[in-house]
Amino acid sequence: MGFLDALFGRRKQIQPNLDDWFALPSAALELQAATGFTPTGRGAVCFTGVEGGQFARLKQEIRELLDTDTAQGGEPVEYSQDRYGYTWLQVEQPPDDLPALVNDLHTINSMLQDHGWGPQLLCSLVGFTGPEESDEAGRPLGLVYLYKRGTFYPFAPREADHRDNALELRVQGALEHELPLEADLGRWYPLWNSPALSGP
Repeated sequence: MGFLDALFGRRKQIQPNLDDWFALPSAALELQAATGFTPTGRGAVCFTGVEGGQFARLKQEIRELLDTDTAQGGEPVEYSQDRYGYTWLQVEQPPDDLPALVNDLHTINSMLQDHGWGPQLLCSLVGFTGPEESDEAGRPLGLVYLYKRGTFYPFAPREADHRDNALELRVQGALEHELPLEADLGRWYPLWNSPALSGP
């Protein structure tokens, strides 16, 4: 960081290390052992809306690349827009194939970054669900990757736009040696509108 950056309180943007994604399957095993939560097979990437023919072609390229997995059990890529105007790109794989889902999400992030849309990337999320025959059965949990911070954090939504802070802290404790976690809890943003956390 340069002198003027320090003087005016500016910080260099942390460069994301997308290869951190590949630690997620082993981290998921630790998460399951500590909390019982298991992957749902759903994930999503969130970015600010971008218009234009070039971006439309890139979206089609991503769809065509990832939809080739459909014959192997994956689901087609789906685009949606939430009530705040953010675009979500959702992908799905069998719940027991988290490495395939991680690979899809890594591919999407890499393609957007390589085509110059990195500044539009906000976050990515992988969905988990609570253990059967427990008080948390069917409860949603997301592991969120903040693109501009290069860190992960847990998000545990509850009914009526409330979140389960106790569960989030349990997940933090379980994964503190597995993933680069976001230390600033003020940046653990709620993602109420993520399609990867809605529905069975």
